[in-house]
Amino acid sequence: MKPGTLIRSIGAAAIAISFGTATAHEQGPEGAKSVSREMAEPDLHETVTPVFQHAIPNVPGRSMIAIVVTYPPSGKSAAHRHAPSAFIYAYVLSGAIRSQVDDQPAKIYHAGEGFYENPGAQHRVSENASANEPASLLAVFIVDPGENPLTIPERK
Repeated sequence: MKPGTLIRSIGAAAIAISFGTATAHEQGPEGAKSVSREMAEPDLHETVTPVFQHAIPNVPGRSMIAIVVTYPPSGKSAAHRHAPSAFIYAYVLSGAIRSQVDDQPAKIYHAGEGFYENPGAQHRVSENASANEPASLLAVFIVDPGENPLTIPERK
């Protein structure tokens, strides 16, 4: 199977699973985690909402975890890496996301587009490309079970 076909297949499966799971388990805002630094400033940081987690039955020792990352207008994430075993496929659900992984050039992805991060990659830029509209993406992790944290901020 070609890498592009594999990525599209993972993305399509993850979207179907995450929307079905959110309905089945009634994931609500109480499960969301806002990464706000100070109450006095407007919160321009992402909100992360877990939507799915399950062992992959035909791939021993691997799990699939899906989260929705929501950015307010001008919102962004700090530079980060993910759990060492994590392969991530990100699919833009709404708005436009500017992303830069490793030394690749930054690129803007619009709703319906996606990208991936290999294990060990540095996610240098992850932000809403709009100052006026919110944006969100579905991030699907294929990871060793129990590997935490999933996201590790880069030290400055």
